[in-house]
Amino acid sequence: MKVLFNNNCSICSQEINHYKKFNIKDINWVDINDLSVATKLSGKTHKELLRRLHVITENGVYSGVDAFIIMWKSIPRYKWLSRVISFPVIYYISILVYEIIAVFLYIKNYSQLNEKK
Repeated sequence: MKVLFNNNCSICSQEINHYKKFNIKDINWVDINDLSVATKLSGKTHKELLRRLHVITENGVYSGVDAFIIMWKSIPRYKWLSRVISFPVIYYISILVYEIIAVFLYIKNYSQLNEKK
């Protein structure tokens, strides 16, 4: 599994660094700011990658809450959270909350788009 994240986003990188501490050998952490690698792996544009967390598995590319659920399933300490978030009502509320947070983070980090042009 590959987790594509924005290492230039202080909030994003803090959270990912927390997950990295668990040393899960099945997770390959990919900084989306290495555009040649991230866009080739995901088939997504830099703008799309900046917008949400992405996870790539043998079954496809997942983003947002779905990406978190898949990632958490691989981290023993967070398996329970993947199950809780998967309950339909909680899942849809999580998507709403994630999208609101993601919009603000995207706006905060928007300057990266102009730098990469």
